[in-house]
This record gives sequence, structure tokens and C-alpha cells, in this order.
Amino acid sequence: MGWFSTHASGTLDPPEVRNWRIHFVALTVSMSALAMGYDTAVIGGTMALDSFRRDFHLDEVAQTTRDTIQGNIVSTFQAGCFFGALLIFPLAEKFGRKKSIMLAALIFLVGGTLMTASQGSLNLIYAGRAIAGLGIGASSMCVPVYIAETAPPSIRGRLVGIFEIASQGGGMLGFWINYATDQTVDVRGHTQWIVPLGVQLIPGVGLFLGMFFCPESPRWLARGDRFEEAEGILCKLRGLDSDHEYIRREMGEIREQVQIRSTLRMSKKDQFKKLFQKGTRNRMGIGMALMFLQSFTGVNIITYYAPRIFETLGISGTSLRLFSTGIYGIAKTLGMFAFTFFVVEKVGRRNGLLWGSALGCIPMWYIGGYVMQADPAAAAAAGTLQRDGWGYLAMVAVYVNGFIICATWQGITWTYASEIFPLDIRMLCVAITTATTWLGSFIIARSTPYMISDLGYGAYFFFGSVLVGMGIWAFFFVPETKGISIEEMDALFMKPMHKAVWAQLRGHPLVESSRDSISDEKATNVELEHGKSAQ
Repeated sequence: MGWFSTHASGTLDPPEVRNWRIHFVALTVSMSALAMGYDTAVIGGTMALDSFRRDFHLDEVAQTTRDTIQGNIVSTFQAGCFFGALLIFPLAEKFGRKKSIMLAALIFLVGGTLMTASQGSLNLIYAGRAIAGLGIGASSMCVPVYIAETAPPSIRGRLVGIFEIASQGGGMLGFWINYATDQTVDVRGHTQWIVPLGVQLIPGVGLFLGMFFCPESPRWLARGDRFEEAEGILCKLRGLDSDHEYIRREMGEIREQVQIRSTLRMSKKDQFKKLFQKGTRNRMGIGMALMFLQSFTGVNIITYYAPRIFETLGISGTSLRLFSTGIYGIAKTLGMFAFTFFVVEKVGRRNGLLWGSALGCIPMWYIGGYVMQADPAAAAAAGTLQRDGWGYLAMVAVYVNGFIICATWQGITWTYASEIFPLDIRMLCVAITTATTWLGSFIIARSTPYMISDLGYGAYFFFGSVLVGMGIWAFFFVPETKGISIEEMDALFMKPMHKAVWAQLRGHPLVESSRDSISDEKATNVELEHGKSAQ
């Protein structure tokens, strides 16, 4: 029960709400993250397998052509994710979070099946990666919102963190599956690369079947005036009776939000207009920036092309590179455990971003300096590499960077973007910000092979410098949201962000002081709306 007791302080949550049911829901829907992490990470190692290179004729083309093919294979997945995140938005709004997640799982299974049955056809690999990406992009948009809408404030960050642990755990599994098949499966057959691609179907099936045992989001039900159903689900998830003070307060906040939004009767056009209104445009800017920038921490280039990265550090031999990649997966997963059970609810969202930037840039700069000075890849190719302590330290730096970034930026960005947006346009906002992260991932996936070949050590200096800039931006413009309920986010973001951050730094109760002003603004909006109706 120790980890169940780790939660954000300063909330009104009774201990009953941190029960096994809400953790079961989070674990079940996080099967989508397991599939996402696995599919993202497995492809780099699979492309490095001798059997894959032979069956897809990668060993018969020049290095430039191979860079293009590898970039296409990796990036078609991110392109699919981009469109999946956008296209699922109207379905999630109309039919609910639960059905949308189940649909996303089915789409992913179609893509995974195409990849597994590709039989040496690059076109089927491309199609399978794109279709699987549609499913993963859709689920990556729906699942964090679903968790945030069902979670109590004191463990909301931790439950979204389970999503991130599953993602990194899936990546680690993908790394080690490649290593295991390289070691145990006969290279002369097709099985060596079919097994890694086929395993991705398991979490997809688990997600689809598991959703039958998960409830619909109570906040989505409330938006459709299905308050009794919403209250029943909320009582079950919280482990409390309907007459409990906590349930009455939470349902009261939900009813207030829904009534205000329904009074304003926003059309689709008005929803898009609200993206640019005060109190929303700053949230959109922060959410889009966080989700886009997380692709530029340097972790993604290693995740997508880990064997290739370790080759630049002088690691020779497919098996040794895959083994090194597996260790990297362990480091990332440990980082995500640190995020979920310590950073997100103890250190906080804002401080986690600052520490992640300050510490994460150091190993990146060291790797760049080592590659610039020693050129280990060229020395390994010439057979003159003599690995010393500096070389081993460069490998450790890769692992340290993965641990730090996963403990901070990679987890916090998904948590932050799932919790800050207004109820009436939350899915629209999350769809846009989720698509933004896949756009950033697409850029990295498409450009990394050329960055490794052409920039060399400069690629590591680039990502280290970007991390510093990200930390400076977060210091001035990203406020803390730890322990703040979803309904209170409106109050937090009504002030300009630099003023909100400064108020928090001085210890002012920002949410309480802002709530009156936002209530006045809502009242004014309602009066204006009634005035229009009277006319």
C-alpha cells in the first residue's frame, strides 16, 4: 500500500478515492501507451536485424537511400499519429471516450497485422505503420483525457504517469524483444523480424477487451445531461456513497461547469473562436509548446534509432548494439517510475520541467564533445578503436539523459496537457496539442538519419542547447498545476502567465484570488447571452 499513499498534498481528497478501481481503469487504458511505446521503439532495432535488412533489401542500397527508407518507415507512424489525434476528436465528443478508445484499438490492430504480414514488401510496412499510427494517435489523444476526467486531483498526475510508465515499458519491451530474437531465432528465416512486429498486437487486443470493463467518463456523461449515470460512475470510482460530502462537492462543480457551458450554447465555430480568447489562448500556447518541444529533448532520436546512435559511439556488431539499446529502455522506464511516484506529485509539474532541462542537457553536451574529440564510429570502422573510460562514460550519459528526461519532460507534458483545458472544448484542445507532439516526432523521425550522417556530434550539441532554451521558457511561462482540480484550471489561467508564475513564486493563493474574477466574467457572459435572446 506504500505507493498508494503517495499523492499530492493540499487537496480535499479523502483516502477512499485512491482505491484499486481507479488504478485498474488507468492500467487498462494504458495498454494503449504500451502499444505506443512498443511500436515507437521496436522499429529501430527491427530494421537493424540482419533478416530484415536482407528481406527488405536494405543491404543492397547505398547509405543515402537506406537513410531515406529508414526515415520513411519510422516517420509514417508519426504521420499517422498526427492525423489520428485530429480525426478522433469529433468522434470522442459525440460517442464518448470509451467507444473512441475501442475504435482506436481496432484501427491499431489492422495496422499491426499489415506490418506482421508484409513478407518483404516495403509498401505494406509503410501502410501498416501509417494505419497503426492512426490508432495510436487517436488513443494518445483520448486516453490521457479519459484518465484526467476520471481521476481525483491528489493522484491525477500519478495516474497519467501510469500511462507514461506503460509507454516506456513498451519501449523497453520492444528493445529487448529485438535482442532476444537476434540471439535465439535463425537469421535464415522470416521469423526473426516477424516476432518483434507481431508482439505489438498483444497490447492492442488487451486494450480493446479491457475497455469492456471500464466506465464512460462521468464528465462526458454530465455534458449530455446524464447526471444520474455520471454520479453513479463517480461513486463507484471514488468508493464513496452519493451522499458523501466529497461526491456532492465534485458533482456540484461538474454541474456548475456544465450549466455555464450549456447556457452559453457554443457552436463548433464558437468553440474554435474560444481557442483564441483570454484564459484559453495561453493554455493552448503552453500545451502546444510543451507537446511539440518534448520531441526535441534528444530522447526521441535515441528511441527511434538507438542501434544507429550506439554505432556512432563505436559499438560494433548488431547484437551488442541491440543489447545496449535494451539497457537504454530500462533507464527510460526507471525514469518514468521516478516521474510517477515522486516527481509529478512531490516535485511538481513546473519544478520537474526546470530540473529536467538543467540536468538533461549535461549528458547531451558530453556525448557531443566525446564524439567530436574521439570520432569513435570512424575508429571502430577502421579497427583502431580502443575504448577508454571516456567512451564508457559516453554510453552512461545516454542512459542518464534517458532517465532524466523521462522522469521530467516526457511525463509532465502529457499530464499537463491533459488537465489544463476548459471542459467545453477540452477534446478540441487536446486533439490539437496531441497532434502537435506527433508533428514534432515526425520532424525528428524524418530528419534524424541525416542529422546523424551529416551533423555528427553537432546533433547532440543541438539537442542539449534546445533543452536549455526549454528550461528558460518554462521558468517564465509555465505555472504549477499540482493538486488543482480540473474545474479550478479556469481560474488559474485567467491571469497573464508571467504574473501567474510570479504570484506562485511569492506563495500567493492564485486560484482562490482568481476565482472571483472568473466567476464575474462567466456571469457577464451569461447576461450578454440572455440579452441576445431577449432581442
